[in-house]
Amino acid sequence: MPDQRSAAEAAIDAAASVVDTAVANLAEMSRDGSRISVEKLDRHQAIAYDLAHAASGIEASRVMVDYAQHGDLERMLAHAFIADAIADVAARLLGRDEAWGVDPSDLATALPFVAAHRSPEFLEQLGDAVADHGSGPAHLSDDFDLVRETFRRFAEDRIRPVAEHIHRANADIPEDIINGLAELGGFGLSVPEEYGGYASGGESDYLGMVVATEELSWGSLGAGGALITRPEILTRAIVVGGTEEQKQRWLPRIASGELMVGVMVTEPDYGSDVAGIKVTATPSEGGYRINGVKTWATFAGRADVLMLLARTDPDRSAGHRGLSLFVVEKPRAEGHAFSFDQDGGGHMEGRAIDTLGYRGMHSYEVAFSDWLVPGENLIGGEGGLGRGFYLQMEGFENGRLQTAARAIGLMQAAFEAGLDYARERKVFGKAVFDYQLSKAKLARMAALIQAGRQFSYDVARRMAKGEGALQASMVKAYVCRVSEWVTREAMQLHGGMGYAEEFPVSRYFVDARVLSIFEGADETLCLRVIARRLAEQAASRSAAS
Repeated sequence: MPDQRSAAEAAIDAAASVVDTAVANLAEMSRDGSRISVEKLDRHQAIAYDLAHAASGIEASRVMVDYAQHGDLERMLAHAFIADAIADVAARLLGRDEAWGVDPSDLATALPFVAAHRSPEFLEQLGDAVADHGSGPAHLSDDFDLVRETFRRFAEDRIRPVAEHIHRANADIPEDIINGLAELGGFGLSVPEEYGGYASGGESDYLGMVVATEELSWGSLGAGGALITRPEILTRAIVVGGTEEQKQRWLPRIASGELMVGVMVTEPDYGSDVAGIKVTATPSEGGYRINGVKTWATFAGRADVLMLLARTDPDRSAGHRGLSLFVVEKPRAEGHAFSFDQDGGGHMEGRAIDTLGYRGMHSYEVAFSDWLVPGENLIGGEGGLGRGFYLQMEGFENGRLQTAARAIGLMQAAFEAGLDYARERKVFGKAVFDYQLSKAKLARMAALIQAGRQFSYDVARRMAKGEGALQASMVKAYVCRVSEWVTREAMQLHGGMGYAEEFPVSRYFVDARVLSIFEGADETLCLRVIARRLAEQAASRSAAS
């Protein structure tokens, strides 16, 4: 085992050295004096994007080295993933070595390890192992195993029986799912104990959220895993920036499920570039008048309260420093449209945007016309003016980790469906599973799932220490991208029936597509967060040497 660990670490180090050199080269090309220029960095977007994903794969590989020490199955899964991640680095490098500023031969020392663990024979052996043992044990404590079992049972008993109907009919999530999840405490996982939740301030808060989210998403991405994301985002914003009165007022009711939450940040002309948003909050008697249009506001109809990011500084040159965060109260609404009027002339109107998948909560475009929000609903009170961007990011960074957990649950469901069907379906006289290519596909699926799972645990532990913001973006970008491959191949293992709506695997496939778009689009995370921060770190190291 020690020799195998050393071989894995040496292979990772070789790939990491190539990526680090390329990042340093990118930093040098993007310098403007002592800082990284976004304008210059954008001249090298194709390279920056590849390096962001390559670095994320290397980060996940390092986590899997420790996982490999738990046993033979764990070692095989870890080594298959590490070999796959290094092969991805090589594929991105091929033909771009001059732009990366590296010599492809620098990867040569990693190739024997990659060859051994990407060989068809090795993957076939791993395929047989995962057929018996699934995607591998999580290796968390008994307490977290109980959390997993509790939310898995809820997903199996309450969510899965209605998931297909919700998707096919584009129906609302049944109230009994919402009420049942509230009874389990699912909406209070991040609410501090003193406000009626279950968060105690340690790493268990983050790990518990990851475990619960994965299992709910295994039941359904739209009708399960996403339900606790919006309360989580608002909760963290209030915990970090809210007044004591606001914490007392909102958090207990979020934790109990009395208040369901929608989040409104994106606008028709502004998605990831939120600094330019136009929706205004203008001081008025009794509070602020909201005017403008928000879009992609998931669950805005059913929600009781909306977390709204709006411009309170009319000087648009203030950018993100001119934004503030509000809690907007509204009546509940069923179906795909709503319209509400206030005494005094305020109006709010929303329509659901039809989507390929991720159905049940509905994503809305919502128009505000002089909608009055009381002054006490400005998060942080007067001290919260201009802090809205920073407060919403408190929730969104954790939302990226949570989205990775959603992707893992969805992949796990797809893997199980693909494996079950491959065992049952016979082609040319034998089961689909018995073919080498099927085993290789299932082996890679299991390795990707377990690597995503272990990476998300590692990020959760970092975030509990106030660290891991970069890694949260990495795990989100990496895992959500591979979820498209996993769900596609699960669908492919079904053959023609994978394209039939009577099998849930087609839902998994269309649901996966949204994961690289919301909670930080893949390109934005890679270019504006991951590559930029990696380049800044490289520039700092260069300046210090």
